[in-house]
Amino acid sequence: MTDMKDREKAFENKFARDAELQFKVTARRNRLLGEWAAEKLGLTPEEREGYAREVVAADFEEVGDEDVFRKVYNDLSAHDDIDVTEADVRRAMEDKMVIARRQFMEQV
Repeated sequence: MTDMKDREKAFENKFARDAELQFKVTARRNRLLGEWAAEKLGLTPEEREGYAREVVAADFEEVGDEDVFRKVYNDLSAHDDIDVTEADVRRAMEDKMVIARRQFMEQV
């Protein structure tokens, strides 16, 4: 019986570690996305840092990625001189997720 409890505890620990890693990767993705958008917005280096933090914080509004997508897309599309589509932002989100995962894999 203790063998089953040990296996259950190990599974719970692995689930918790995986969830924490996914949270960190997503936060890194959001920061990278914020930096990408800030560059398109023509922000100064100091403003870019703040904007990247805003994008990370936007992820806490609701479950999933739509809150982050909306923030970045709305901010970019509010500027007439920036030509960006919804597909561009979604593609950037995917690209930044790949980079974020790669960065975490290199740390391990």
